[in-house]
Amino acid sequence: MKAEEIFLIAELEDENERLDSFCSEKAKMTRNSISILIKEKQIKVNGLVMPKSYKVKMGDSVIITIPPPVDAEIKAENIPLEIVFEDDDLLVVNKPKGMVVHPSAGHFQGTLVNALMYHCKDSLSGINGEIRPGIVHRIDKDTSGLLIVAKNDFSHIRLAEQIKAHSFLRVYEAVVNGCIKQDGMVNAPIARHKQHRKKMCVSFEANARNALTHYGVVQNYNNYTHLRLKLETGRTHQIRVHMAYIGHGVVGDSVYSNGKPKWLNGQCLHAREIGFVHPRSGKYFEFKSDLPEYFIKLLNSIR
Repeated sequence: MKAEEIFLIAELEDENERLDSFCSEKAKMTRNSISILIKEKQIKVNGLVMPKSYKVKMGDSVIITIPPPVDAEIKAENIPLEIVFEDDDLLVVNKPKGMVVHPSAGHFQGTLVNALMYHCKDSLSGINGEIRPGIVHRIDKDTSGLLIVAKNDFSHIRLAEQIKAHSFLRVYEAVVNGCIKQDGMVNAPIARHKQHRKKMCVSFEANARNALTHYGVVQNYNNYTHLRLKLETGRTHQIRVHMAYIGHGVVGDSVYSNGKPKWLNGQCLHAREIGFVHPRSGKYFEFKSDLPEYFIKLLNSIR
């Protein structure tokens, strides 16, 4: 297996952010992993090796080279997939709760990528390298729902542009703690937590990224609320962080909230709708998935 390369471009909002923090957020990797790669001279800024404390500037070109994993091979696996739509350019997949999207340390089997490699063979975008072929965006392991996958680089680039321009529709449904009486929004920037590097948090420091979540009340159930949430931005753990920030953590979220039925593994959060302009035809597509069994079971239990 060849080394994987991830290409990043610093934008205005990234100005003065430390290199390790910038790479960690943009590449969805832990700060520790990034620090090791910097130490091993596997991360370059404009072709030069820079220290992890380097403050990125708008327009900086950053290349992260990830050596192939030792004693780990990403294999195609015949794992059933619920494919909502497929053509020569892309797939829309309904990911189940508990499935990791792409391989990482400790998760080299049973991921969505393993399943895609079996289903698509060689027809996957190569932009994100061998570890994350075809992955344009991702959802957490314990979040279920719709995910788009690019079969070629042409589609990947154009879909990524829509996500960056906030024209890519992403609607989630969640059950949160507490009673929310009316629709609203959370407009609060998000950054990586200073003490707990695997967590994100609302932060008003210079390196935080703008984050906006709209929410609408579907139904109140005693001390719980069923919400419909629309993302205007797509920061790591955005919905989970924003709901916890306003005091209504997602039920079952062990990182940002607490309290759940014993049978509920992970947060009650489902990526229910996605909408996008097809990269080749220019036609607008929109897909909606049914609420999964665990979600309905939770609603029935709190009625």
